[in-house]
Amino acid sequence: MDTLEKIKSFSINMPFEAAEDVQFCQNAIKYGQEIEHLKERFPVTQACLPNGQTIPLLKTMQTSVCENNCNYCVFRSGRDMPRAALTPDEMAKAVVKLSDAGIAKGVFLSSGIVHGGVRTQDRIIATAEVLRNRYHYPYYIHLKIMPGAEKDQIFRAMQLADRVSINLEGPNETSLNRLAPRKVFLEQLITPLRVIEQIRRANPSHLAWKGTWPTSCTQFVVGAVGETDLDLLQTTDKLRTQFKIARAYFSKFSPVLDTPFENLPPANLRRSNRLYQAFYLLRDYQFNLEDIEFSATGHLDLLKDPKLIWAEHHLQHQPIELNSADYDQLIKIPGIGPQIAQKIILSRRYGKIRDISDLRKLGVSTKRADRFILLDGRQPAYQPTLFNVH
Repeated sequence: MDTLEKIKSFSINMPFEAAEDVQFCQNAIKYGQEIEHLKERFPVTQACLPNGQTIPLLKTMQTSVCENNCNYCVFRSGRDMPRAALTPDEMAKAVVKLSDAGIAKGVFLSSGIVHGGVRTQDRIIATAEVLRNRYHYPYYIHLKIMPGAEKDQIFRAMQLADRVSINLEGPNETSLNRLAPRKVFLEQLITPLRVIEQIRRANPSHLAWKGTWPTSCTQFVVGAVGETDLDLLQTTDKLRTQFKIARAYFSKFSPVLDTPFENLPPANLRRSNRLYQAFYLLRDYQFNLEDIEFSATGHLDLLKDPKLIWAEHHLQHQPIELNSADYDQLIKIPGIGPQIAQKIILSRRYGKIRDISDLRKLGVSTKRADRFILLDGRQPAYQPTLFNVH
């Protein structure tokens, strides 16, 4: 395989490696011309960046060789599959070539682990240095932090990247031991996340790429080893409040042939979706973990949005008057998010909101909101739904 074919093979095996808010897209041609000698269109990911910009993102690896034996992973050691590796120069040159062709305008760079996390991290950093310093690469870079990476390495990665991440995989040591027996929860994974936030707090931002320290995130494998939603959200909430992670990704488990977990059932995608909804409530809607309802076994309701469940318990008999509610009250109402809440507050400067049609013009999902609100003292008529699936 030549360099671009190696990268293509990496990318095809990485559609579920969480990097940004993504939609996997095989048809990369709409972003630019194809590279002529590739017979098929190059796979990229349509990614929504932290600033809201959408770009075609290349998700790739320094090497698909890995000495770790994670029980769920397509790249686990000993698994029979073609392997490949690229030097930092080869990788950087290929990323620039794809960028110049209009195929990818950003890169997410991970790696299998070879000769330990520290040496692997060196190769990832070297690639980013070649991109930024030799090629003056101006686009988005997301660098994976390897388990056990040293503080100086993390600092250097943060000087080069727009985002950094390290995957916890499981919410606690017990789950991690079943998922990835060779990884150490506190020392190799939690400590680097702590160091990332310490670097952001202790160092002036002019030392970072474009004068802004990168955001950080993590990923969990959901549904393979019996972890509960409460386990996942408790850990996520601590990471969010203590280490200021911007995002947690809940990747539903899908069995891979020739791995110890190949005969396990795939996880329910709706479960991952509910976890995302709960995470957003904690991050963006000023909910506390205690506001989110879990079953006796520690799981979210698969049939109802957790925000709707909260509203049915707290607002059903005490609807909120939209003409006087403050921002914190407005964002607790189903169908109203942070941006819509701001629009409601702004519109009240010009008069009262009296009609449901006024809310629709503001972007409110009135079918979700109507039974929890008052408009000038009166509750709008609403039609109960036959099924409570949201």
